[in-house]
Amino acid sequence: MRIIHGKHKGKQIRAPKNLPVRPTTDAAKEALFNILNNHYYFDEIAVLDLFSGTGNMSYEFAARGAVSVMAVDRDIQCIKFIRKTSEALELSIDIFKDDCLQFAKRAYATWDIVFADPPYDYEYYPELIETILTKELIKEKGQLIIEHDNQRSFSDHPHFLEMRKYGKVHFSFFDRSPSNQ
Repeated sequence: MRIIHGKHKGKQIRAPKNLPVRPTTDAAKEALFNILNNHYYFDEIAVLDLFSGTGNMSYEFAARGAVSVMAVDRDIQCIKFIRKTSEALELSIDIFKDDCLQFAKRAYATWDIVFADPPYDYEYYPELIETILTKELIKEKGQLIIEHDNQRSFSDHPHFLEMRKYGKVHFSFFDRSPSNQ
């Protein structure tokens, strides 16, 4: 995995093989950030990265100058890796070890972008999406982005905006306002 843009552009990051992760591919990440570049000034946004795993997405947002980046994962080895890597790269990332759904249920802050990349067999996708939207964890013009496989579709959800597919990676986008308004 590598950082695509920003102050560490091209920097390769090698995660230990024993981490229980499936990092977003560089091609999918690059496509996603091309979309986000058209909607946000990164130096003006706050980001919540749920199911952070290796920290791949957190590093990318932080390297692009996001005002704040918060990474949450329940695996202690992932947390240690994100902490070590962010310190080595001098990236400011707030890191929390927690169950992501429980974190969302207790959260009180708001973010411009909430990115969530649960395991593809995660059984609580609907509850996670509803929690983030009903608690208004995304700012008024913010977005929730869920990474998932082709076995899931959220197109019937009232806050669904669009889905983008890059190889086996799918990103579904949601906003605070129901689509039909």
